[in-house]
Amino acid sequence: MNVIHLYLLSHAATMSRRHYNLPPLTTLSAFEAAARHLSFKEAAGELSVTPGAVSHQIKALESELGSALFVRKHRGVELTEDGQDLFEVLGSSFRQISKVLEKIRSGDSENPVTVGSTTAVAALWLSPSVIRFWQDYPHVKVNQMAQDKPFSDRPDIDFFIRYGRDVNSQLNHTKLYRDTLTPVCSPEMAMELKGASLEDLVERRLIHLETQDNTWTTWPSWFHDLGYTGVVPVQSRVNSYALALQLARKGAGLALGWKRLIQPMLASGKLVALEEFSLPAPNNFYLVGRPDDQLTEGALALKNWLLDELSGGSV
Repeated sequence: MNVIHLYLLSHAATMSRRHYNLPPLTTLSAFEAAARHLSFKEAAGELSVTPGAVSHQIKALESELGSALFVRKHRGVELTEDGQDLFEVLGSSFRQISKVLEKIRSGDSENPVTVGSTTAVAALWLSPSVIRFWQDYPHVKVNQMAQDKPFSDRPDIDFFIRYGRDVNSQLNHTKLYRDTLTPVCSPEMAMELKGASLEDLVERRLIHLETQDNTWTTWPSWFHDLGYTGVVPVQSRVNSYALALQLARKGAGLALGWKRLIQPMLASGKLVALEEFSLPAPNNFYLVGRPDDQLTEGALALKNWLLDELSGGSV
């Protein structure tokens, strides 16, 4: 492509954005990323540029608008009122554009829905629920994204399942349910622990789950909530809840069970809950995402279906 062609493309792009009275799109993109992260450094990493380049783009945008969009502080930045207004409309617009582009790329006339969760929630609850959902909505394309690190606002995800509220998130939180925590183990170990005390439990091998998501209740916090003040030893660590349950099934130790989540395994007798040690989970599970009026028909159908199923007592 020669210099003349590049000039014509650049000129056409400029004329197009000026038709809508928009500033350079690169400045808007830099601002949106910086506002979402509340960090020029993290925005620069996402955009593969230097923090100085992000700062330059934002200063150019502020100069064109004649208004400050950020309050610069020693340890970061905060949005001004104008910055917050611009961020909200940009975030919504970029998400809508992303959805349309995804629809074009996939060639799918039915707006697909993408839902995120941890691997444990996906395997134990969400996937079976999606299969049941397809019996009523066979035409809706459902994509699942499973990861064991916290989800954040992403244009490619309609909503995700989270344990506990994210006080720093501007996304809607719709309550799903509050689970019950109790030790679970093999039937043989359950017989051995009949009438056991907390002191007896702590002497058994406790299978500790360690993930990047620190919202999940741990053995130490569970013992503390039941009034135990001693040391909780760490003899076994895993980074997968499925693995923790597998070890418990094989009699290798005690796993901290989320009763509603693992109900099928309890009903089958593969695992046994030590009911006398049941404790309500500190937090609820939430469906976190954008407002209903920003969801596709497929996404809204899945959301409402999941809520109806839960209200009916199913998981």
